[in-house]
Amino acid sequence: MGWSVNRPTGLTWNRPDLTTKGYTLVTPSSDDKAYLIDMDGRIVHTWTFTTINPGYGRLLDNGNLLMSGSDVNLPPPPEDQPTKPPPPFETHITRLGGYKTTLHEVDWDGNVVWSYENRAQHHDFVRLPNGNTMVPEWVELSEDLQKRVRGGHRLPRERLPRLLGDDLVEVDPAGNEVRRIHTWKLLDPVRDPIHSTKRRWEWTHVNGIDVNDAGDIVFSARTSDRVCVIDGATGELKLKFTDTHGQHHVSWVGDDLIQVFDNGVSASRVLEICVSSGEIVWKYEGRPSHQFFSNYISGADRMWSGSVLVCEGSSGRLFEVTRDHQVVWEWINPFVNHRANGDPAVGIYRAHRYQADHAAFRGRDLGPEVHAKANRLNGLM
Repeated sequence: MGWSVNRPTGLTWNRPDLTTKGYTLVTPSSDDKAYLIDMDGRIVHTWTFTTINPGYGRLLDNGNLLMSGSDVNLPPPPEDQPTKPPPPFETHITRLGGYKTTLHEVDWDGNVVWSYENRAQHHDFVRLPNGNTMVPEWVELSEDLQKRVRGGHRLPRERLPRLLGDDLVEVDPAGNEVRRIHTWKLLDPVRDPIHSTKRRWEWTHVNGIDVNDAGDIVFSARTSDRVCVIDGATGELKLKFTDTHGQHHVSWVGDDLIQVFDNGVSASRVLEICVSSGEIVWKYEGRPSHQFFSNYISGADRMWSGSVLVCEGSSGRLFEVTRDHQVVWEWINPFVNHRANGDPAVGIYRAHRYQADHAAFRGRDLGPEVHAKANRLNGLM
């Protein structure tokens, strides 16, 4: 399903009697700001970033915002010249989707209180209860393993770069590495091939991670269409789910339950999966199915009410769906930015909603009047 850049934006649907009340955090693609919006879709707070191009953020229990981004001084990625020798690892990864250089933890006023730089990190992050932080990191695989990994394709006469896998790296507050998990050791090069539509650049492309209270880790490997759960006690896989395509945003929603945004081939789904059985126990699909589709990015945030805040990322459409599949709130991104090539950018990687008593909001003025000019400019008031 396509979308028009000239469509109605802002709050387009609202059932106040059924919605989950709170404030929603969004970071529009190619913007320099993260926005907090109320249930009427109006801006009530912003964070502006000057040293990174922000990618995706979430509020922490301490009230600060943790934001991933890329250094604003990063040179443009190299051109794709398949028949020429591939660029070195450090340059090659800058042209991959989800590339990041930096995590910034900022306070309510945008002051940086903590930073972590890793020029091979990408996509996602998790702040752990002990104060440590985990990120995916691209790593080059051995030549032997590269030969054994099946699937993917190469362009005519393409000189392939070294195949990449993903490590999960945990760092302490001082930025010291305290743990490294090789996700590529947990997959089978034959049984878990690269999808045929993907070039042989990445085996896994981990685009989402989450950790539960028991220390179990769920991760999404997009290029091999795998959602996996690592047992926190043994380090072995306790689930390898294969019924998704191009999926994003895996998260724990119960002791034995995970949730994933399944992008799909021509229609998307939100799935709740039982880890111990591997069975889908709840799902949301569009009606008709093609009414709901995002071919890349996107997410699904399980809220305290049981409803799900869905981010149809490529179109910049957010909507809340109840357990009985009613869409009760919809907001469409009004912030039209532009990519380096001039194309309009309306996408949103993920979105999260937070309860009104979250630590970040205590004692804050969350009236939209403070941002009246920006709200009027974007048609939100």
